[in-house]
Amino acid sequence: MKTVAMALFPDFLLLDMAGPLEVFSIANRYLEPPAHYQILTIGTEPGPLRASNGVVVYPDLQLDQALEAYDLLLVPGGPGAYNECHPALLPWLNTAAPRARRFGSICTGAFVLGYAGLLDGQRVTTHWHYTERLIKAFPKAVVETDRIYLQDGRLITSGGVTAGIDLALSIVAQDHGKQVAVDVAKVLLVVMKRQGGQAQFSPMTAAVALQETAITRVQTHVLERLDQAFTIESMAQLAGMSTRHFARVFAKEVQMTPMAFLQGARIDRARHLLESTDLPLKTVAFHAGFGSVRHMRFLFSEKLGLNPTQYRQQFS
Repeated sequence: MKTVAMALFPDFLLLDMAGPLEVFSIANRYLEPPAHYQILTIGTEPGPLRASNGVVVYPDLQLDQALEAYDLLLVPGGPGAYNECHPALLPWLNTAAPRARRFGSICTGAFVLGYAGLLDGQRVTTHWHYTERLIKAFPKAVVETDRIYLQDGRLITSGGVTAGIDLALSIVAQDHGKQVAVDVAKVLLVVMKRQGGQAQFSPMTAAVALQETAITRVQTHVLERLDQAFTIESMAQLAGMSTRHFARVFAKEVQMTPMAFLQGARIDRARHLLESTDLPLKTVAFHAGFGSVRHMRFLFSEKLGLNPTQYRQQFS
């Protein structure tokens, strides 16, 4: 029997706990009793713990009672993961994680592992909205921004919320074969492998900074006229700068090149139109400034891992 333990703390995200644990629970329906998963929840403090949505959970054990070497030890995300530092949990994780066969995090639970010093030198991922924050907080970790889940040796991390289900399905497939994982996925009405990565959910370009500069004026001008053609020379002219100086200043302020910004803005505009309208692909390509459906299709496949039609189907 394999043991799956989830360490809980105040203000954790309930779905980060419930989604993965439900995968292992359903897997037990397809397994002989000796191969079942034993599911345990571990609380960081005595008594019930309140999740971020207000639901109260009564953990099975407290930290001082959880002394086994677990087959899988997971930490959920939530406001309590990235806004709080849990002094009792971190030293416990430092002892428990090395003993576990595998350990990891769901969503922003990666921050808890980071605070415990368990991400240094490891390839990890988290929810796309928090990747930059994770990179800054733990510079020794190698953060991959477009992964649904990622396994690096014994460490396995996942993107946002429902990606914990993907992580758990991958564990079931490793432990008991792909067919059992497929059977569980069918019960949950999810796919075994998603098309594309987290990039399909995250914006390609950040919001324009509030402070007005020559660069933000160019960004605003471009965003308001994406159906028009732009070159780095024409954008530099709008800023009143030489092309070389404009490229340097733009990259410093925006953290990407002018043409990367333009391409990302076009993709974001097309995604918005695909999500919110039934416009033909040719019309979407025109309004986003791609010039042709073929060009739009190429960039979608390159940047998002799926074509415009597949993207629209994800949100229809």
